[in-house]
Amino acid sequence: MGHLFYGTTTESIQIPDRLLSHIKVVTATKLRRSESFTLSWTHVDGTPGRSKLWLQPAIPLRFVFDSAEPETLNSTVLKTMADMANSSAGLVVDLNVEIPAIDSAQRPQTVRTTAPARRTLSAAA
Repeated sequence: MGHLFYGTTTESIQIPDRLLSHIKVVTATKLRRSESFTLSWTHVDGTPGRSKLWLQPAIPLRFVFDSAEPETLNSTVLKTMADMANSSAGLVVDLNVEIPAIDSAQRPQTVRTTAPARRTLSAAA
């Protein structure tokens, strides 16, 4: 479980390392461009409600990871998160989400012997 420290507070926001790695990349990219945005999530620790942070270059952030090794990033998830961060709703994350290790675009294609099933657009990456 990773930790995000916002501003000068000593309390951290607990976020799984894999998700925090993706948030860090999107955040660093936006803030490097001097672009502010919001980050929000629904509480999962039994506390009712949700939280939202305003992220801008002047507010200190610190990302702390339990794992010493960096996570492999999923480019599809990064793209989805970046698009959300660019929207008026901001970056909304699910703290329980399992991010796949491999993009669907990187997965080897299988040979189909029947017609493919019809797909629908979903909000999940």
